[in-house]
Amino acid sequence: MTLKVRLKRLFSVATLVALGVWLVPGFTPVARAQLKGTQTEGTIAPIPIAIPSFLGDDSELARNISAVVEADLERSGLFRPLDHQSFLEQVRDVNAAPRFNDWRAIQADALVVGRVVNAGDGKVGAEFRVWDVAGGKQLAGQRFSTASRNWRRIGHLIADSIYERLTGEKGYFDTRVVYIDETGPKEKRIKRLAIMDQDGANVRLLSQGQELVLTPRFSPTNQEITYMSYTNDQPRVFIMNLETGRRELVGDFPNMTFAPRFSPDGQRIVMSLGTPDGRSSIYEMDLRSRQPRRLTQSDGIDTSPSYSPDGSQIVFESDRSGRQQLWVMNSDGSNQRPISMGDGSYSTPVWSPRGDYIAFTKQTGGEFIIGVMKPDGSGERTLTGGFHNEGPTWAPNGRVLMFFRESQGANGGPRIYSVDITGYNERKVDTPAFASDPAWSPLLN
Repeated sequence: MTLKVRLKRLFSVATLVALGVWLVPGFTPVARAQLKGTQTEGTIAPIPIAIPSFLGDDSELARNISAVVEADLERSGLFRPLDHQSFLEQVRDVNAAPRFNDWRAIQADALVVGRVVNAGDGKVGAEFRVWDVAGGKQLAGQRFSTASRNWRRIGHLIADSIYERLTGEKGYFDTRVVYIDETGPKEKRIKRLAIMDQDGANVRLLSQGQELVLTPRFSPTNQEITYMSYTNDQPRVFIMNLETGRRELVGDFPNMTFAPRFSPDGQRIVMSLGTPDGRSSIYEMDLRSRQPRRLTQSDGIDTSPSYSPDGSQIVFESDRSGRQQLWVMNSDGSNQRPISMGDGSYSTPVWSPRGDYIAFTKQTGGEFIIGVMKPDGSGERTLTGGFHNEGPTWAPNGRVLMFFRESQGANGGPRIYSVDITGYNERKVDTPAFASDPAWSPLLN
């Protein structure tokens, strides 16, 4: 069976789940995609892929970079890196064709080989090749370089390239996540802004805990975040430049309920503000003029707005009908209509970067659910549930979500998890302390 047929098989089954068939629109493999997975009793068998330790003068660095590639692909749930102890061939030259029979013998569908070099001027470089083991052909080859201190990025970039070449989908590994780092006793937590790579590495604190910080959000450029800060119990909204650490006050909003989100072009933010009658409405602000514009004027509490990828629509939550439901409107406030149809209370909606789904939190039957639905409210599906799940955020390719889950008990606290859009591949993201309110960046490259 050729690898082209095998990958088509993977993506026909990768959208199936144990409790029935759920086809995910938009996840059709391109013609060049070439691997497969299999489904047995509702579970998905990921692609077997061999990733020998990369070559290089600095063997430890080369080994570490290939380990990042391997870990990224394994966490996606679509790949199964094979045990190095099973390898029959020792790779000595990345430019030489491998002994394909040796890799077929251990049932590898694909082989990745690479070499790491000192690129000079404080940079590290790497080249890699991906081989179709069954067909005996090279599928991809590429070179990358970056500052030596950012060597992990090389691994993420290579993993993104392999993921895209073998699945036809953009990768999501060369990304960062901004979140709230939480330390101290449960009733008196210190909350600080923090940022990390999507795999939990390279954690860096962005604030020191002198003030309460909440709900950070990325700008479309990757260089800025917006967040809410409480100083003397007064909420203020800031924009922070991640490279310089400089922050700029957007404004004082005494009755703000959630930090704003950027528009796709980065020129506007949308937020919920309290009204004189004790409710809240959705407002949009042009960042150039700093003039807010009110978009909703209902008798309920309207909050948690999020733009569609093209900026033409906004999803938000509202209790104007008697309980929290999801609503969609045009970005000028017109054509407001409800989209959620199930029982329970819906909150924290966020539009997929692909535009095909809206993720949300739903409270029903004593459980907090992370789910998705189409923008018209159809196709609602639960991805995961538990004691207290909240705050979904999308990977830039729209295939994976992160959220945070609160554990019970006196020593409990929030931790960040990721889950595939099919709901079958849930993973914990390790952080040094408790962590909440994740927000995923666009691709860095």
